[in-house]
Amino acid sequence: MSKSLKRVRAALDAAGLVPDLREVGQARTAQEAADSVGCTLDQIVKSIIFRAETSNAAVLFLTAGGNRVCADKATALAGEPLGKADAGLIRAQTGFAIGGVSPVGHLTPIRAWLDPRLMGFDKVWAAAGTPRHVVALDPRDLPRLTGATEADFTL
Repeated sequence: MSKSLKRVRAALDAAGLVPDLREVGQARTAQEAADSVGCTLDQIVKSIIFRAETSNAAVLFLTAGGNRVCADKATALAGEPLGKADAGLIRAQTGFAIGGVSPVGHLTPIRAWLDPRLMGFDKVWAAAGTPRHVVALDPRDLPRLTGATEADFTL
């Protein structure tokens, strides 16, 4: 088991959850992930990371698989200009590689916002620390697990 996957499992265990982790093969898109677990596209939690221009910190937007983050709305929520986060920043601040960024188990605390669309499901699926693993979550647990605030930031 990879260090990243172990870190996600440990974070969920510490939160008192029994993780339903699945290996799905390579899921490069939200649609591929949805197809692999048999759910709708919007039940996939995409972890979208931006770089806050002023603080050079990673910021996280957890959005439903079919939604896209609106840069203007995201910038307003962050309170500073946002730019593209490169692989080095993402790895350094979250501990995950692009494609495997989980909502939980980050190396450092991260400011996060949550797409209200995700709250309309009984179960959602998120990356579990690698591009080949996903974890099922109750979306009502996401604010507690991630510190994310529900907000409108999608197109």
